[in-house]
Amino acid sequence: MALSPSELRRYSRHLSLAEIGVVGQEKLRTSSVLIVGAGGLGSPAALYLAAAGIGTLGVLDFDRVDESNLQRQVLFDTASVGQSKADSARYRLAALNPELRIVAHDVELRAANVQRLFADYDLIVDGTDRIATHYLVNDACVLFAKPLVTAAIYRFEGTIMSYLPDRGPCYRCLFPQIDETSAPNCAEVGVLGVLPGVLGTLQATEAVKLLLGIGEPLIGRLLTYDALELSFQELRFQRRADCAVCGGDPSITAPLDPPGFCSAEQLAAVRSIDAKQLARELTATAVRPQLIDVREPPEFAAGHLPGSINLPMSRIEREGMTLLDPQRVIFVCRSGVRSARAAALAAQAGLHGARQLAGGLLSYRDQIEPTLSVV
Repeated sequence: MALSPSELRRYSRHLSLAEIGVVGQEKLRTSSVLIVGAGGLGSPAALYLAAAGIGTLGVLDFDRVDESNLQRQVLFDTASVGQSKADSARYRLAALNPELRIVAHDVELRAANVQRLFADYDLIVDGTDRIATHYLVNDACVLFAKPLVTAAIYRFEGTIMSYLPDRGPCYRCLFPQIDETSAPNCAEVGVLGVLPGVLGTLQATEAVKLLLGIGEPLIGRLLTYDALELSFQELRFQRRADCAVCGGDPSITAPLDPPGFCSAEQLAAVRSIDAKQLARELTATAVRPQLIDVREPPEFAAGHLPGSINLPMSRIEREGMTLLDPQRVIFVCRSGVRSARAAALAAQAGLHGARQLAGGLLSYRDQIEPTLSVV
């Protein structure tokens, strides 16, 4: 179907490019892209792909908007805090370009559902912030022959690469195995707010190039960006014959959930306690509950409940945990996400009975202790 008068006006700058033109714009309109992770990277990627006229744009994220996200996740505003990221992204992108089909996937990406979720899309953009998820997305793209653009950020630095089925090496060829606990998260080490904007925009650029078959994609090339030096460098690499997923004799033949993974069912089974109930238990004359704060040390230092023990999730994932009396334990974090995972991991380890503070310290501050500092 020919471009409408409205589309001719909207995409006029694309139509002036010989590499795109009317034929290219029509191809973008019939293309579909799934963005995995609507965070710092996924936000600019989604905005620019919607502006570019990608006909079907999926956004997959199981998280909710937190105030700390607003420093870098430009899909959202203050009114979005507490809302589903996937649903909030859908409304924002539809407002930007109402002629597109925007699909919100407010689900947890798992080995069991990755094939179904990826099936309807031509290309995958990986904007997640967990190494384990990078591997899951990469492996699924190799196994199901999906082009992939993946990026990562750390403090002031970022990287980006692309994968095309049967055209070049995959993420595991470059990084056969990375210990997730060896790479601190943004809450622990911080991240420059504008950094993911640079890398996410590059992801959108790569996606458009791959869909149109123009230019030279980042196949077998890892592009690195240093914001402090304002410099780019390139590392060329080749497919590994012994790659576990795309090598000659692969050992990974189906997507796998990473060790220590907590399913939605396991998280739903976690025992929770609300802020008012916790306040009552803390002031009761009976045995006081043992509070384990799973935030990172800088967060803990900024403010915590008296008597709390700081045991960061990064350390739990690396070393496991030992609980002398799980029935007394209450895990706490900022909003309840990490504490629920800690309780689920404790149950996986056979340490049953631990609870977690629903809504986290934010809820406790709002309902019980307004002077509590929570960052």
